[in-house]
Amino acid sequence: MGWNEISGTSGWVSLEVLDTIDFVAPNERIIFRTCERERNKVVFQMGSADAERALAVAKLVENDVAGIDVNMGCPKEYSTKGGMGVALLSDPDKIEKILSTLVKGICKPVTCKIRILPSLEDTLNLVKRIERTGVAAIAVHGRKKEERPQHPVHCDIIKAIAEAVSIPIIANGGSHDHIKVYSDLDAFRQVTSASSVMVARAAMWNPSIFRKEGLQPLEKIMQEYIKYAVRYDNHYTNTKYCLCQMLREQLETPQGKKLHAAQSAQEICEAFELGSFYEKITAELAAKGATLQNKAQEEDDQAGDTDVIRMAVKFDKRQYPPQITPKMCLLEWCRKEKLAQPVYETIQRPVDRLFCSVVTVSERKYRSALWDKSKKLAEQAAAIVCLRSLGLPEGKLGDEDPQSPLLHKRKVEERGLWRDQENEETLPGGAPHKKPHLTLGTSSSSCGTPDGP
Repeated sequence: MGWNEISGTSGWVSLEVLDTIDFVAPNERIIFRTCERERNKVVFQMGSADAERALAVAKLVENDVAGIDVNMGCPKEYSTKGGMGVALLSDPDKIEKILSTLVKGICKPVTCKIRILPSLEDTLNLVKRIERTGVAAIAVHGRKKEERPQHPVHCDIIKAIAEAVSIPIIANGGSHDHIKVYSDLDAFRQVTSASSVMVARAAMWNPSIFRKEGLQPLEKIMQEYIKYAVRYDNHYTNTKYCLCQMLREQLETPQGKKLHAAQSAQEICEAFELGSFYEKITAELAAKGATLQNKAQEEDDQAGDTDVIRMAVKFDKRQYPPQITPKMCLLEWCRKEKLAQPVYETIQRPVDRLFCSVVTVSERKYRSALWDKSKKLAEQAAAIVCLRSLGLPEGKLGDEDPQSPLLHKRKVEERGLWRDQENEETLPGGAPHKKPHLTLGTSSSSCGTPDGP
């Protein structure tokens, strides 16, 4: 997982319906979901090219994971173009800084995963330098950065590394040729002299590779996986990808074609004769969610701050002209009256991840009694409550003040846009243009920035 994704999260939230801990991005996308059962087992692997941002991410998740790993072995373009993955192998100074910063900055074990370099000498020099940073272990994918799974894994290089350092070496890269059943795991460990083995593709193909008693039928494994995916509301595209990896050569079977055509978790379940299971679990989760939501609403109503003015309102963008919002109107009024900018304090309700915002204007607080699906919508609703309480125009279609600076600014922008369009008609092919827009932004506690929904 790249730091550029999770370092921009709005933080974590305990989702009571699923009993999970979710790390959520500002656009409400779930970046990482875990649970209490995984706390002492899952190692969070990140991609990073920046020591301080890597530390910020590690601090964010360290209390909910067993360790932190830095991926320095990914050869994919999406990783290397950001200076991450195998791109780091050509910059040992940066590797040392990232790992040293993490080791000193968090209380959980830090590890890293690398690939081998073109020469054994360079590889050994790198792992010895990594060892000096204080990491707990090094995972070694026994291939060079340009090699792919069809190329033989260099077990002899992994063995030389294991014999050259005192910290544990984790052997990786054996799925294609070496690891087919459980007993192969130890055989791969012994041939590489590693302390343990890391398995990726073989585990994805059939997770029962870790079962001492032998592999279980793939059909049973896939059904169990689907049940977990439904129980924990895994996004259907991720579930579908993993199932396709399991089916592999069976993708052209009738069941494989149904899976390939599935466009929802329900359709995936139906492809594997789990339709009734899907209906049962989703009904249970919906009922639990409704109960918790009602309880939370009752507690919110009972604990209502008498100093906060409330109204049951929501912001509907369709009711407002382009580029004019209640927040903009409120901010403009405060400037006109020479008041301090509005300050928004936004909270998220754990039970359903909905948001509520309180805006403070001239030492009075205002909020909507309704909860919204995003921070921006909640802030706009709070602004509406404030404007209506003060008897001020909120910028809705048909309610625009002809003297409003906001309206004047929008008309100037629109005139400029029409001039651009007229000029383009005189050019060969018509040059492309962009509509004028305002920069958007929001935060947990912010001043009255005139952002959109």
